[in-house]
Amino acid sequence: MRGHTLAEKLIASHGAGRDGVCPGDLVEVGVDVVLANDITAPIALREFASLGVEHVFAPERVVLVADHFAPNKDIKSAGQCQVMREFARAQGLVHHYDVGRMGIEHVLLPEQGLVLPGDMVVGADSHTCTYGALGAFATGMGSTDIAVAMATGSIWMRVPETIRFEYSGTLPPWVGGKDLILYTIGQIGVSGALYMAMEFTGPVVEGLSMADRFTMSNMAIEAGGKAGLFAVDDVTRDYVAGRAQRDYHVYASDADAVYARVVTIDVSAMEPQVAFPHLPENARAVSAAQGVKIDQAVIGSCTNGRLEDLRVAAQVLAGHHVHPDVRCIVIPGTQQVYLDALREGLVETFIAAGAVVSTPTCGPCLGGHMGVLAAGERAISTTNRNFRGRMGHPDSEVYLSSPAVAAASAIAGSIVHPDEVMR
Repeated sequence: MRGHTLAEKLIASHGAGRDGVCPGDLVEVGVDVVLANDITAPIALREFASLGVEHVFAPERVVLVADHFAPNKDIKSAGQCQVMREFARAQGLVHHYDVGRMGIEHVLLPEQGLVLPGDMVVGADSHTCTYGALGAFATGMGSTDIAVAMATGSIWMRVPETIRFEYSGTLPPWVGGKDLILYTIGQIGVSGALYMAMEFTGPVVEGLSMADRFTMSNMAIEAGGKAGLFAVDDVTRDYVAGRAQRDYHVYASDADAVYARVVTIDVSAMEPQVAFPHLPENARAVSAAQGVKIDQAVIGSCTNGRLEDLRVAAQVLAGHHVHPDVRCIVIPGTQQVYLDALREGLVETFIAAGAVVSTPTCGPCLGGHMGVLAAGERAISTTNRNFRGRMGHPDSEVYLSSPAVAAASAIAGSIVHPDEVMR
């Protein structure tokens, strides 16, 4: 008998009559949560209608979030959200998040306690892997697959192999989850974990906040990963406490689990990381980007739009002013994050520094609205992708970083280490 990884245990726990699964197995699994947004949901709902099924499998388990183009930026996006709204009403969906209630989906669902340890979650968005930070198996799928999941409450998948990442040493100042995952992707490449689960372990990981863990799981897909997983510990339980509205189950990898590969990383000498255009794997130390001029800084997204991220950005921006040649856009991940940031005085800090604070949206991350780049412009961003044309014109450039580096760079007008403006 071989030991099993966390990914294998989570999949097996949702399989019909399966005591254990192994990489390569094709299995049908039940799902706990099905998610779609205002870009992907209309396609899924059209396919749902074609199935001839009258009702979703469980109206409390299907979640629709209007976060990419809401509040609507044009007539087409208004129609997208209208389709979601009408479906949610007709189906009696419990969790439909529209303007005023919405947030960036991968910040919103954990905040609302909709995803819990041990869950199987599928979403029509590639960054659904974010929820692996809670010890859930969460992965993105196409809209057609999501339609079937909405109808049947199950999906099929091939069981992935797992790469185990072990982080040791002591985190230097200003180095956190965003830097760890950028460095990791830089080491293995954007296809280094193709259709594999990435399991994050080690003493450094045990000391990370949930915000840092969500950031790392969120970007597993940028290495090709099927899922990005953390073991459940007291940090997880403290986060879930008071949020969970149903029971949950905790699974853990066996001591003799079989991994495709084990990658060890000592973080002690790590600098804050910056991913150069046009791939997340182009991660380098911030010192290698020193002096690169920027036109825009974006702080937010499903990767770094949590309250802890805004606190770090505000810490750097406090008492400073955004460079006159830079537009600094701050986007809280949810209405609750926005409200908490307001109560803590973070919003005042941002505005006093010359930044603009937006309603929660994915807008600039995908070049949709609220911060689209013109030809030749360059941005530093706390988002997760920097493909050519990702945030606007194909001749623009995006550099990925942590909130600390993005805020410091907004002040300096060029990419700098946070220490450069905090002296």
